[in-house]
Amino acid sequence: MKLFFALCVLCASVVTCFALDRDAFTFTRDDLNVRIEPEQQRLAVRGKITLRNDSNSPQKNAALQISSSLAWRSIEWHGKALQFVAQPYESDIDHTGQLSEAIVTLPNEIPQNGTVELDIGYEGTIPLDTTRLTRIGTPKEVAVHTDWDQISKSFTAVRGAGYVAWYPLAMESASLSEGNSVFETIGRWRARERESLMDLDLCETHDSDLPLDLQIANGVVTGGGGYGGGATHGFSGKSQFAYCSHYEFHPLGLTVPMFVLANDSTLNGHAAFIHYVPDHKSEAQACEQAAENVEPLVTGWFGVLRKKVEIVELPDPSASPFESGTLLMTPLSDNDPKLAQMTLVHELTHAAFPSPRLWIYEGLAHFAQALYRERQDGRQAALDYMGLHREALLEAEKQVFVPSATSVASKLPTGQALITTFEEAFYRSKAAYVWWMLRDMVGEDALRKALAAYASEQDHDPAYMQHLIEAQAKRDLGWFFEDWVYNDHGLPDFRVQSVYPSKMPQGGYLVTITVENLGGAGAEVPVTLRFQGGDVTKRVNVHGKATAVIRIEPPSAPQEVVVNDGSVPETNASNNTFKVPELLKIEPMRIHRESRIESLNTEKAESSNH
Repeated sequence: MKLFFALCVLCASVVTCFALDRDAFTFTRDDLNVRIEPEQQRLAVRGKITLRNDSNSPQKNAALQISSSLAWRSIEWHGKALQFVAQPYESDIDHTGQLSEAIVTLPNEIPQNGTVELDIGYEGTIPLDTTRLTRIGTPKEVAVHTDWDQISKSFTAVRGAGYVAWYPLAMESASLSEGNSVFETIGRWRARERESLMDLDLCETHDSDLPLDLQIANGVVTGGGGYGGGATHGFSGKSQFAYCSHYEFHPLGLTVPMFVLANDSTLNGHAAFIHYVPDHKSEAQACEQAAENVEPLVTGWFGVLRKKVEIVELPDPSASPFESGTLLMTPLSDNDPKLAQMTLVHELTHAAFPSPRLWIYEGLAHFAQALYRERQDGRQAALDYMGLHREALLEAEKQVFVPSATSVASKLPTGQALITTFEEAFYRSKAAYVWWMLRDMVGEDALRKALAAYASEQDHDPAYMQHLIEAQAKRDLGWFFEDWVYNDHGLPDFRVQSVYPSKMPQGGYLVTITVENLGGAGAEVPVTLRFQGGDVTKRVNVHGKATAVIRIEPPSAPQEVVVNDGSVPETNASNNTFKVPELLKIEPMRIHRESRIESLNTEKAESSNH
């Protein structure tokens, strides 16, 4: 009988685990005290979390996840210890490739939209770990340049969700071997946490004669910045001192919380604090000069800097840079000034133009980089830079419009509206194109004035930015925002459907061009007619699944028509050029793409008969 009872309990536990909805709860608030002991590579967290049931049914169990290198110590409700089962849970949202998951039995069922507050405690080490990369075949000597997160006595840098789960979270498993699974999973997590709050007391413990000079987190500093509590006892048991600061992440969903401890020197520049390895002062000065060089472009478009950016040198010269908010982690050993300036344009735009909307906040930062390339080497250089975003955007659109096994399992919708997306390819790449297209449509002056009128604290209406731009441009942009911002109708696919050249009595030609958009999103697209001795470009609005006609008067016979110069992202750029046959430049007739060869043969046959 006892064995039967034990089996029943085990079966019930298994059923509970399999029925667990890891996306049921949103972490609406984290109040965490994080204590770091660099000498031991250790971290200890105590604090309170607030969970809200956003599922459609009452929930009796909740999943709490942290990195597998950390261990749960306590989970309490109103001072009462709650039962929980700790288990490993494989997932590549953490650099170890695994999470330590606590399945908690709550004191009572939490109804839909109901909340529960829990007191939690966990601790452990955060060493350098490349497991999730090496197990999919990445050489370790390469992987260490990407997953460089660790706590150590010489340099500590730890990023949050997607790198190291050092604060509690909950989401379904994701694998780097399954396409975009990790990015999709993190995107959904950030979408759920878009209005969540984190208050962080970050304390670094050390021996009195071995303090680290730098402590940074990428939240807003609201207090601390000194030694608290005098001597304490750390993990090692010896007397230590704690240097503490308080940071706020309000909201949490817009940033990836991270913290840095280092023995760095600091250059206090005009636009940036640059924290560098002590013998790299010349590299830091070059970085500051690069910031000063691009600051006029940024302030001219986006206004004065609201704050200085923080740049922290990664000691590994081959490490992959990382930015979150106005904090940039990067090697300083690269001597390419253009690359440094491109990076700093992005960061300074963040410092000048805050916004609660990612498509504005990140999209403008990438748009600013295109502006910088244009100022450096002209429009084509800027379009080439934009082209680097096109492939990522095309792949992302394929994922949401042609559901894969991964996207179906992750419950992705067909299409992702720019106004709400947390998918990087959309709020970075697609948004950059949106801003570039808006500039082409309304002009620089109108767009600058609209941006100058923007106030992030007043951005409560999704159409707030649209109305600002319309007020300056004196034109209706509702159709554009419907196709590109509020909905995801895919991308355009332009082609020249027909060309109708006719000689004019007074000389020259009148060329009537019909442009077809095979895609779902409309756009104002440039159409260039090339002729002997020059070319003419005009713009035309072509709505999704529709055609539009434009007329151009060249002084000589038309040779070629090109729709789109790369400023509008589209699914197929191979059909943008239409060559006008030489024979058909003489007599007026309509030239259709599909019947061009047939028309040529007919004309030749009629000519030979005469």
